[in-house]
Amino acid sequence: MNLDNTARPAPEELVPSRYALRIGEIDVLVVSDGVLPLPTAMLGHNAEPAVRAAWLNDMYLPPDAFDWSLNVVLVRSGGKTILIDAGLGLDPDLNLPRAGQLIKRLEAAGIDLSAVTDIVLTHMHMDHVGGLLVDGVKNRLRPDLRIHVAAAEVAFWESPDFTHTSMPQGFPDALRSAAKRFMDDYGSHLRTFDEEHEVAPGVVAQRTGGHTPGHSVVRLASGGDRLTFAGDAVFAVGFDHPEWYNGFEHDPEEAARVRVRLLQELAATGEMLVATHLPFPSVGRVAVAGDAFRWVPVFWDY
Repeated sequence: MNLDNTARPAPEELVPSRYALRIGEIDVLVVSDGVLPLPTAMLGHNAEPAVRAAWLNDMYLPPDAFDWSLNVVLVRSGGKTILIDAGLGLDPDLNLPRAGQLIKRLEAAGIDLSAVTDIVLTHMHMDHVGGLLVDGVKNRLRPDLRIHVAAAEVAFWESPDFTHTSMPQGFPDALRSAAKRFMDDYGSHLRTFDEEHEVAPGVVAQRTGGHTPGHSVVRLASGGDRLTFAGDAVFAVGFDHPEWYNGFEHDPEEAARVRVRLLQELAATGEMLVATHLPFPSVGRVAVAGDAFRWVPVFWDY
């Protein structure tokens, strides 16, 4: 047996960064943009510290900070190739070197940026628009690219209010800067909607509000199959403690109401869920567990 591996190129990454599935006739690819280390207090800044610490301990998570996944979805339907969110992009002086992997991972998956016909933004936080701000990306996108975002989201970022958020130092300024750069670079490509918009057959963006005023989810439906990309409406702790406030939520009370309604609906329909910050590939379903919910990851389909 020859154990000499010198002739074999070393793999660039030792963990998978994309996961494909089909929703009826719709092709779906979940792509990891990397991970974002954040303080654990961000998971529920209205929770008692001891209760929050107990939850982290029960989940075998570190007490001070842990890595939040960053998931992006690529969808093909009706002749359109749709990117849902765009990841973090370059490190905005916040020491986040393991995020912003989307562009190279799309390339590794054989996805040419010029093939993307539409982009849907769940909202305009920097970890959802930043990939579009990487040097050279705009020139590789189509000149007739359409970017769909709720009108309320665009209006909010004209003068954002962070009164009810609880973010680490540096994040508010970075969020403002990224949103402004995005509007300067891509304002002419925007196609805004009020409450709901069908981007392609079976691909519908719906405004939920809460996390940000224009936060939206994307519902996929085809052939009796359904999947919801929930953006930042659901976080890992949100199943056990949907009432906990996430530090990035601009209206945490409304965000909690949105989260509960969405989880109740998903539990009732049995449809699949993908969300930005659930562990990659984050494909799963929701079950009711007493007064809370339970996350049921799908078995990977190889």
